[in-house]
This record gives sequence, C-alpha cells and structure tokens, in this order.
Amino acid sequence: MVKLNVDASHSSIGFTVKHMMISKVRGAFNSYEASVETKEKDLTDAAIEFKIDVASIDTGSEDRDNHLRSADFFDAEAYPHITFAATEVRPQSGDDYELIGDLTIKGVTRPVTFKAEFEGAGTNPWGQEVVGYSAETTINRKDFGLTWNQALETGGVLVGEDIKISVDIQASAAQ
Repeated sequence: MVKLNVDASHSSIGFTVKHMMISKVRGAFNSYEASVETKEKDLTDAAIEFKIDVASIDTGSEDRDNHLRSADFFDAEAYPHITFAATEVRPQSGDDYELIGDLTIKGVTRPVTFKAEFEGAGTNPWGQEVVGYSAETTINRKDFGLTWNQALETGGVLVGEDIKISVDIQASAAQ
C-alpha cells in the first residue's frame, strides 16, 4: 500500500448553503486530517478517511461561525469532529469516480456518494510527484440533526436545507 500525504496548504474542504432563499453563504473547515492509502493510482482499492475539526469552521463572519459551533448547529463541544470513511470507490468514465462512504455529523452517520475526479499529476519543484483530486456531494443538513432555522417575514427560512460539500486535495506519496 502507498500512503498519500495530503498537502493542507494546497487542499480545502468547503461548503455552500442558501441564505434567506436568495443568496449563498460559503464556508470552509480550516483544520482536518486526511488519510489516503492505495495500491493503485486509480484509487479503486483506496482506503480514504477524513476527520474534520468542527471548531475550525470559517464563513468569514465570527458571529455566524460561533453560532454554527453552538448547540443550535454543530455543537462542537459535544461533537468536535465530522468524519468520512470511504466504503467503495467506483470508476465511472475517464477520470471520474463515485466515492461512497459513511459521513458522520453531530453523532449521526449516513451513507453519502461524492462525485470525484482525478485532476491530474505533476512533479513539484522539489522533484516529488503530486496528484490532485476533487469531490462534491449535496446533503440535507436535517438528515444529520442540523435542524435550527428561522422563519422569514417574507416567507421562507433563513438557512437552506441542502448543503453542497466540496473537497479539493493535492497529495504526494509519503517519504
């Protein structure tokens, strides 16, 4: 097995959610650990796991981030991590894959499927081969116990239910 080291300075885990039913709020988790081990370059046999530090949430608004860390949303004190563990990688066409696994948020585990893509490989200035992958999925936050919301005077709600999750990683073989 080859262990890949994820380069956090060239990787990201982000999300997008509707706000007031008319705009989108984007955010990221700035602290996480990722483990990718594989025999094959195409990842079909890969063991992939992510562990995200909920307290590292960053939407560009300290008040909103503190609210998201609270018991109204993620309850970061009681549930400090979001985890993902792949159970299967299915090749699709070309460099596309389905990455299937178990996502755990706020103590609730559900199967999710990411649409993943091999973005390419290259050699960095230090002579090390690096690879890039991206993956996206959409979840309903209520399925994971994230149910807080507020009705708007004009109708509708403050926070949308669908959350788009985007992962972009750059990795290299462990030295």
